[in-house]
Amino acid sequence: MSLNDIKLEPVLVQELYKRSLVDINIEKKKTVSSKATFSFLGNNKKGIAIVISSKEAIHLPDEALNFLLGILSACKLSMEDVAILNVEKNKEVTYQSIASELKANTVLLFGVTAASLELPIQFPDYQIQRYNNQVYLSAPTLSALEKDKVEKVKLWNCLKQVFGI
Repeated sequence: MSLNDIKLEPVLVQELYKRSLVDINIEKKKTVSSKATFSFLGNNKKGIAIVISSKEAIHLPDEALNFLLGILSACKLSMEDVAILNVEKNKEVTYQSIASELKANTVLLFGVTAASLELPIQFPDYQIQRYNNQVYLSAPTLSALEKDKVEKVKLWNCLKQVFGI
């Protein structure tokens, strides 16, 4: 005879459970959401996360922001379309939180490694990588890109593929 075949008489069940299984006299407690939230710059209307690392600014230093705005403009995008996320100010950011909170379908990493976002895959700069129903592109920091024309060309060639330009 298995446990699934045991039949208990109603009187026995009543004796076993003299008190209710659920205490209805306990005050209801408010539950606090444990969902991590982080701050970002932009309105994220097209689900494009731009992940950077900057200790100097909350989101991005002015020079880097101006350079990034030029890149976005060339890609026919604006701050309305993207979310700029600084991993130095948002330590809890992972690829999973970017996917769940920002609903990002494209993630551009500037000076940020895949490992720092707990991505289980590694890929070199300028390699378009698909993972978790997202497109990832890694590149050097914005300040390094701004100074190096060869690196800018590499980035531009990848961005053309990612955004279909």
